Amino acid sequence: MTKNEAIELFNQMHPNHFKMDYITEMQTEENFDEQILNLSDFDVNSLEIPVPEGTTFGWYKGDGEKLFSAVNQVDESWSQFDIFKTGERVFCGFLNGELASFCVVEDMGTCNLGERKIKVGGPGCVGTVPAFRRKGIGLKMVQLATQILKEEGYEISWIHWTGVGKWYARLGYQTVFTWNKHGII
Repeated sequence: MTKNEAIELFNQMHPNHFKMDYITEMQTEENFDEQILNLSDFDVNSLEIPVPEGTTFGWYKGDGEKLFSAVNQVDESWSQFDIFKTGERVFCGFLNGELASFCVVEDMGTCNLGERKIKVGGPGCVGTVPAFRRKGIGLKMVQLATQILKEEGYEISWIHWTGVGKWYARLGYQTVFTWNKHGII
């Protein structure tokens, strides 16, 4: 996918992104990546990610307070999102039954790419509770969430608004452009 095609998709998924107050009020030096992964090229078994014994993965079905607590330990601003209030489409990593990591498995819609319509989704609001970081749990969780998107028929997995592009690149995600409060760099 070319940069221009990625920008076209971005504008369809996030119209008026650069006019939002929370974007225009950012610091100029804050830069973020937009990344994509063509799911026809994705093989969940291409990268072995070791995780501690006792690690499991699945959809969140627990107490809303525990999810809110985990989210707030990662980024307090995310707890405002309705998805965390319902727990719907929140995929998690657990270590010995404790919530260790989480992400929203998002449907970003069907977008027009020239004459073609493509189904776009992606893991969003990805976080690992500080006590469980650097164990591979978050990366493995994103790998499995990406596989879920592929199995659900999405063509592109999109990582929106990340500052850790190299981390996602381990799974095959590629930065298509970088932006800051002024727009695409």
